[in-house]
Amino acid sequence: MYTADGKSDRNQLLTQHAPLVKRLAHQMKAKLPPSVEVDDLIQAGMIGLLDAVNRYEETHGAQFETYAVQRIRGAMLDELRSSDWLPRSMRQNMRKIEVAMSALQQRLGRAPNESEVAKQLKLSLVEYQELLGEGGGHQLVYYEDFHDGEGNEHFLDRYCTDGSDDPLQSLMNTGFRAAVIDAINALPEREKNLMGLYYEQEMNLKEIGAVMGVSESRVCQLHSQAVARLRASLREKAWTGVA
Repeated sequence: MYTADGKSDRNQLLTQHAPLVKRLAHQMKAKLPPSVEVDDLIQAGMIGLLDAVNRYEETHGAQFETYAVQRIRGAMLDELRSSDWLPRSMRQNMRKIEVAMSALQQRLGRAPNESEVAKQLKLSLVEYQELLGEGGGHQLVYYEDFHDGEGNEHFLDRYCTDGSDDPLQSLMNTGFRAAVIDAINALPEREKNLMGLYYEQEMNLKEIGAVMGVSESRVCQLHSQAVARLRASLREKAWTGVA
């Protein structure tokens, strides 16, 4: 893949790695709400690939594909952030679910079921499940989780104490990782199995649905509910000083 003067052939690199962009886009799309268009991810990914081709040097000491994957994923994430793929109103709705779960957990001494959470929110079961479906793509950690916009310490700040420029990496190196593992182990068995299939086995929602014998949309609801439980658990541990 080099020209006569020994330089890498950019056009050939682009052509050869275009399928990589599509594969990464579809992998990312499987973990995002229906409102996200895979074509938008592919377009952003191609920009990332072009950036990788323009920046890559053999002296980086890494294979081009390894370097390109980082650039492609980074470009896709930038596109998602700029388009606000999970509106603030939806995050607020998921926060209400987290609060309801936490209150019920404390009152019942166990993980509440869907009907109990729906009742706590004064919603029908169908309305609650629709809310979960709309929250597909809800994440365990958001950037704003590190502050509340008013200078007050947020519950995730407790796990990030070394002043690192990379707070997520800092979280993984402290008690946060152990806290997440404990929270996952405390999930209802069905949701714990789902999280294992999703994150450890890297199965998509359709594949998980086939394994669990439910629809893809139902898997999405259960995933959103599991993430809400995890966030509620982590918040409670931080507030009570349990790590």
